Amino acid sequence: MTEVTEDRKMLEPMATVVSIALRLLVGLATAGLILSVVRGSWGSDSVCITDESTISSVAPGSFAPEPGAQIASVPYYCAENPDAGLRLLNELGTTASTLLLISSLFLLHRLLQGAGRDGIHTTLTASRLRLLGWWLLAGSLVVELVEANTQAAVLAELSRDADYSVGSWLQMWDFPYLAVLTGLGLLTFARITRAGTAMREDLEGVV
Repeated sequence: MTEVTEDRKMLEPMATVVSIALRLLVGLATAGLILSVVRGSWGSDSVCITDESTISSVAPGSFAPEPGAQIASVPYYCAENPDAGLRLLNELGTTASTLLLISSLFLLHRLLQGAGRDGIHTTLTASRLRLLGWWLLAGSLVVELVEANTQAAVLAELSRDADYSVGSWLQMWDFPYLAVLTGLGLLTFARITRAGTAMREDLEGVV
């Protein structure tokens, strides 16, 4: 019992911060959903996107670079009266990243609560740590894929020079390096925790 109490102390203040953040995000997401239902519409009233694949050396006259500096223009498209389908398409990427954030916080909260209750050096804690690692690793890749595809689709709707293709969404793709490295790190620590748990059980058996 004393050992579990010590483990719970070691997990603070992380456990409390994650718990508060999870409740706050769920509350905000629920409020946003209720507001959308009351309004009878989904997504933002404006749909805008920047085409970073196209750069022009022609810049508006209101911008004055210093001598020796160059300025370029990047097209920024905004729909004046987007229909419901375009608004939903625009919101899909944001919704995917929000769901990943909330679900990852839920798994982290579950991990911390379980470790504080059952102990850090347990097989169950290692399994929960591994699940969080795989979820973050795979989820970040899926979310980035969804965001790149929705951005390419929105750009194709707003620009005559753009079309929706594999090349267009690959230009929108940003590899989630930090999330992937974090997921790999969690998987590594899950193996370390499992190995440490096995060694500890062997020592307790010897004693």
